[in-house]
This record gives sequence, C-alpha cells and structure tokens, in this order.
Amino acid sequence: MSHLKLHIPGPVEISQKTFKAFSTPMVGHRGQKFKDLYGRIQPRLQKLFKTQGLVYLSTSSAWGVMEGSLRNLVKKKVLNCMCGAFSDKWFDVSQRCGKEADSLKVDWGSPILPAMIDEKLATGQYDVLTLVHNETSTGVMSPLGDIASLKSKYPEVMFIVDTVSSFSVVDIPFDSLGIDVLLTGSQKALALPPGLGLFTVSKAALERASTVNDRGYYFDFCEFEKNAAKSMTPSTPSIGHIYALESKLEDIFEEGIQNRWDRHADLAQMTRDWAARNDFTLFPEKGYESNALTCINNGAKAGGRIIDVAKLQGLVKDQGIMMDGGYGKIKGATFRLSNMGDETEETMNHLFQVLDECLKKL
Repeated sequence: MSHLKLHIPGPVEISQKTFKAFSTPMVGHRGQKFKDLYGRIQPRLQKLFKTQGLVYLSTSSAWGVMEGSLRNLVKKKVLNCMCGAFSDKWFDVSQRCGKEADSLKVDWGSPILPAMIDEKLATGQYDVLTLVHNETSTGVMSPLGDIASLKSKYPEVMFIVDTVSSFSVVDIPFDSLGIDVLLTGSQKALALPPGLGLFTVSKAALERASTVNDRGYYFDFCEFEKNAAKSMTPSTPSIGHIYALESKLEDIFEEGIQNRWDRHADLAQMTRDWAARNDFTLFPEKGYESNALTCINNGAKAGGRIIDVAKLQGLVKDQGIMMDGGYGKIKGATFRLSNMGDETEETMNHLFQVLDECLKKL
C-alpha cells in the first residue's frame, strides 16, 4: 500500500529516523534502563518547556491530560475559553467531569483576548481557566503572553494551557509566563506518532491538586511528580514513544530551538503567500494566524476564491499527498495546510506545486 505524504494538521509526517527509534528493543519500565532513558531526556525536555520543574510523560493523547487537569485543579468553577472545535470541546469535557463551568466564547476565526478574560475573572467566580493557545480547527493563535500576564492579577486562578499544535513552533517559556499547566501531544509539531502526552505544572498547581480528593489516579499530578522525581511514570509507559522522543529531541537541539521557531514562521508565511497568489483569503483574523498550519477561507467568510474542496482533496490525493478539507462546522468552507514538524522549504514548495497543478483541473 503506497504512503500518502501527510500535510494535515496532525498526525504529521514521521521521519524514518524517528520510526527506527520507536522500534528500539523493549526494556522493563520499572528497571534501570528505563530510568536512564527518562533521566537522559529530562534536561532537554526542561529546556524545551523552559522550566526548572519536572516534565511528565503520559501514555495518552493530550486530551487525557486536559481532562486530568480539570480533575486535579477545579474546586470551585472553571472558565473555558472557546474559539474553535477543540477549545469548545473543553467546555463539554468540564461538564462531563461534573465541574461547574462557564464559557468565554468568541466567533470561530477570532482570538481570545486578555480583556475578555480579565472581565470574567474579575467576578471572582473562577479558580481555573482553560485556554487552547493555537486552535487547530481555525488556525488562530491567541496571544498567550498577554493572557498569561493576567496571572499576577489573579494568582488564585489556575491557568491551564493547551499547546498541542504550538509547542516547539513558537517560544512558550513556562516558568516566565507564570502559568500553571502547559500540556502538549506527540503527533503535531514534535512529529512523533500519536499516543504520548507531555506536560509540566507549577508548584501552586501541585499544591492545589494535593487538596482535591476526587482527582483520580491515572492523571494524578501528585503521582506524576512523585514518579518523575525518580525518572519513572505512575503507570506503564509507551516505551517506544519515549525512545522516539529521545531521537526527536536530538533533532530539535541539533537544529537549534530558535532555528526551529524561525523555520515554522517562514514556512507559515510561505503558505499564506501561496494562498494570496491564488486569490484565497485567510480564515483567522489578521495578526492572529498560526505558525503551525494555515486555515484558508473558502466561503466561510466573505471575499476570496471559492472552490470544490472535496474535489481538490481527491486530486491532491492522486498525487500522493493528504490535505485537510476543513474541520467541524467549517468543513468545506475552509481547508487547512500544515507546515509543522519536519517540513522544509523544499517539501512545502512541492505541496504548492501539486496544489497549483490540481487547482487548474477544478
């Protein structure tokens, strides 16, 4: 069966080097070899997260950690910031977990802004805030630095931030931001197979978690902290993922973190330029476009070219590439092109060449 090159917003294309590392012979997860593996990668994870704290590894998608964060930290009421399919879902999950929850909701394509949050938190109703930094469904990146600055005004509110599609794409300095939970997943810009969650938490979050009785076990922050201090995980880890992560960290630090951020920014701009050359407009509000993927307007908003997205997907697939046709309620009215992970100018130019050829056939 022939492989389709992935230019969807996750999972992204995986290198042969990463796959080789993923298939490293197994070791016992309670033995010294596993402790050595986790111990080797911990300092680099801390550099990537920009934290002095420990970075935890969860055998789950990022959604597991997102739900776990609610179970660990919400005692009073959570404010869920909603600007797209995945941030909208967090509100649903909050309610399913039996937590008191309110929504701060904006139109899809718009960012969450600090003033909106400030107005809500000023009521004193909330002890937790959730934010999706880069909303994958809409290609909108909200201004995390400006939002995090509110933490000093509301120190009792736990700030939980999903960076699933922005981690290693842009600078997200956990300690200096002062937020409480930073979580991500393996299948986006880290360019690893799906199934591994990575996160770090503040001391305040650990203290809060220790006072919550119904936080469960699998995603218990206190268990993660206790085990990570010994280079262990609370439950059986996906060891293949962690070997692959070690290999990917080698790649990231060989490239250089700043170079990685710059590369993602350059490739995202190339994609926006391609859209403009072909008379498409962008779905996000100007100035809030993602550097991980580009959400292109196809009738969801006024202006710009309109095409048959499903037909374009089929034509591109015939050329060996999988592209995205939009997500949720804007499926077909938008389409998304990913540049995250290991993509280069060469691979993106090949994508644009294929798209140009296929557009002529519509």
